[in-house]
Amino acid sequence: MNLQGLQVKEPLIAPFSKRKCVFYVIKIEQQKSNGKQQRWRTIVHEEKVQDFFLEKNSDFAMVRLHQNPKNYTSYLVADKKIKSGTFNDPTREFKALLESYHIKSDNFLGLNKTLRYSEAIIEIGEEITVAGIAKWKSLREPIEGYSYSKIAELESSDKQKLIITDLPNIKSKKRF
Repeated sequence: MNLQGLQVKEPLIAPFSKRKCVFYVIKIEQQKSNGKQQRWRTIVHEEKVQDFFLEKNSDFAMVRLHQNPKNYTSYLVADKKIKSGTFNDPTREFKALLESYHIKSDNFLGLNKTLRYSEAIIEIGEEITVAGIAKWKSLREPIEGYSYSKIAELESSDKQKLIITDLPNIKSKKRF
């Protein structure tokens, strides 16, 4: 389904871009070298989700996400990327973000570490694609602007996880 994500409760705030969202994944990596080859080591990998509504042509569906155990698989576009390195000082905002995760941007000699950050989010109102099993659920409380007593809820099963993506080439022309 190609739909727009709408928050159920107070939205999440993405750590670097400070944009309101219902889902974000961030990664902070440091380049390491053993003299012969270089590789990226993940220092922070953080994923935050919340339940949200999908809306298309005034029809709604609820998406319930759980992180423990994880009931979804996501494929998101990295919306923000930033790097720092030996001759590339981190911006004030990047440095503040690193400090919030207790990461120093320089080494013991005072030289910049080679670091990179990526942030992928599902913004409120962003067009996304979600696949899962839909079941009708009765509403305990009314939803503002919604006059029905039941709503479709996308669920996962033991054998099938929800799939969530904002990749542009996945969006189909089919309507639900």
